[in-house]
Amino acid sequence: MTKNHTALFSITMLVLVWSAMNPKDYFTWALEIFPAIIGLAILVATYKKFKFTSFVYTLILLHCCILFVGGKYTYAENPLFDWIKDVFSQERNNYDKVGHFAQGFIPSLIARELLIRLNVVQGRKWLFFLVLSIAMFISSSYELIEWFVSVSTGESADAFLGTQGYVWDTQSDMLYALAGSLVALILFSGYHDRRIKEMT
Repeated sequence: MTKNHTALFSITMLVLVWSAMNPKDYFTWALEIFPAIIGLAILVATYKKFKFTSFVYTLILLHCCILFVGGKYTYAENPLFDWIKDVFSQERNNYDKVGHFAQGFIPSLIARELLIRLNVVQGRKWLFFLVLSIAMFISSSYELIEWFVSVSTGESADAFLGTQGYVWDTQSDMLYALAGSLVALILFSGYHDRRIKEMT
């Protein structure tokens, strides 16, 4: 593992340990961090066979940290976003929207790199559409998982669902994921291509 990748992984582990120290609720914490733990396990298991660009690894670190912070405080009670809510007279804590924006932004670049470097897509005509579709599939699947967990466990999963009384929360979550994916593809594809080229 390169020094850069070791540093990124170490930072991720430190944030994970911090998030595990007296979280708001351990059940919610476990639900929120579970995707990050699975993702990290896959990255470690496949590291020798496939290394992402440092750009994408950095984004993965950021996404993990967003999930770990959400797990510690719950997405409805993030202290910084409580302060933002009060200062700007917002009706809800909007930290979950940061999470769903990242849920579109970061998986889009992960999928994009896999599709390009594994030669899944010949040419670039379908790349934008396929990456966007993958991002929205991930977003909609996560909403279904949230719904299933909430129905299965009842009130104990309310913090995981995190609607905060907003009837259109599921739809707005998916809209933020769509926005994140579009921003990643429109603004960062060129930069991403240069980082990929450096590895070949």
